[in-house]
Amino acid sequence: MKAEIEILHPGLFSTIQDFGRRGFQKYGVPLSGVMDRIALKTANLILQNQADAAVMEITQMGPKLKFSAATKIAISGANLSPKLNDTEIDNNEVVKIHEGDILSFGRPEYGMRSYLAILDGFKTEKVLGSRSWYEDITSHEKLEKGMKLQYEASEEEKYETHAAIKFDEEYLNSQEIEVFPGPEYEKLPETLKSHLRQSKFSIDKNNNRMAIQLSEILENELEPIITGPVLPGTIQLTPGGKLIVLMRDCQTTGGYPRVLQLSEKGINMMAQKKAGDKIRFKSPPTPKGGEALS
Repeated sequence: MKAEIEILHPGLFSTIQDFGRRGFQKYGVPLSGVMDRIALKTANLILQNQADAAVMEITQMGPKLKFSAATKIAISGANLSPKLNDTEIDNNEVVKIHEGDILSFGRPEYGMRSYLAILDGFKTEKVLGSRSWYEDITSHEKLEKGMKLQYEASEEEKYETHAAIKFDEEYLNSQEIEVFPGPEYEKLPETLKSHLRQSKFSIDKNNNRMAIQLSEILENELEPIITGPVLPGTIQLTPGGKLIVLMRDCQTTGGYPRVLQLSEKGINMMAQKKAGDKIRFKSPPTPKGGEALS
């Protein structure tokens, strides 16, 4: 049976996302998809959903949602103080939903983005093989008040289940972000390489699903490059000395030197940083022959 979630309040910036739309970057279509794949996989695993079932990505200030029928949900990633009918609930557990229940969120405790999974995933439209929302590609860019989202209703089970999962929150709070050398890294002077390896950087207020800027200004004497491919996790150095970390909704090409590249874990970690947070770049463990910052 089809059921609906009514958006009573949209929150700051909430969207529907899955793993994104692969194979269309050559046409200039961004990959999109969830910013933090660890949290998506965790929430879906708790509900025994398909790993790439569509979830709601909730940024910093959550929405208020009313359910029209019974189902189950799980929340992972950032702790945004979720409540069901004004009673606190925990992340990383199965939560039973009944007809008329209202889910809301409060004060952010840690992390930047929280992920709401629902049994069998959200049933929004698929465009180019993905349910991920992106302006000008899908009908919606973010949640809006009064919007209704479809899901599959699920009657109560005859027996109680208390599924939960041990969730390692360390990556949500760690300052150390995994990176590899980018294509133009070797063109940097040794002093700048050392600065990238040893310094802490601050998350700027200019950050979104497309890119996260870092506040510090570096001395940059590199020439712009011929426009080349970029992807989520590419770190560009602008002529003005700003570092820009490209994220899931980033463009497919760019003309700034690509000095670093986040690992997949690094992207997930970066997605959970808010303005003012400090980070430090580090090389992940590398196999024999792998590249590390030097």
